[in-house]
Amino acid sequence: MKKIIGYTAGVYDLFHIGHLNLLRNAKGLCDYLIVGVSSDILVSYKNKKAVIPFSERIEIVRAIKYVDSVVPQENMDKFEMWKKVKFDVMFVGDDWYNTDKWKDIEEQFEKVGVKIVYFPYTKGTSSTLINKTLEDLRSKK
Repeated sequence: MKKIIGYTAGVYDLFHIGHLNLLRNAKGLCDYLIVGVSSDILVSYKNKKAVIPFSERIEIVRAIKYVDSVVPQENMDKFEMWKKVKFDVMFVGDDWYNTDKWKDIEEQFEKVGVKIVYFPYTKGTSSTLINKTLEDLRSKK
């Protein structure tokens, strides 16, 4: 029987329960989970800055028991990553569901037999929210 290879990617900055939920749920739907961690250069391309440096974020993700392999995610092209690691299913947060960008990505992946699975976004927590909370606390001093 063929092993199902899964893939997901993210910044994984200020690691929180939403990240853990995504990785746990993804591993539950595949035999081998590959996780792409966004490089610092890619994060800055999105006009953001990670609090935790790439070298530490990739080690944190690598240490999680649901993760079988970790690769640097150096650009936004998910299909380019598929060409490198040939995954069967890709896991994404449902905040991207039905967006124009992901409709196009779904079409592209459908042609090569890759399924996209959207997981519910963990409400109430995100690295953006944690950063905002820390900024607010610091400004009150």
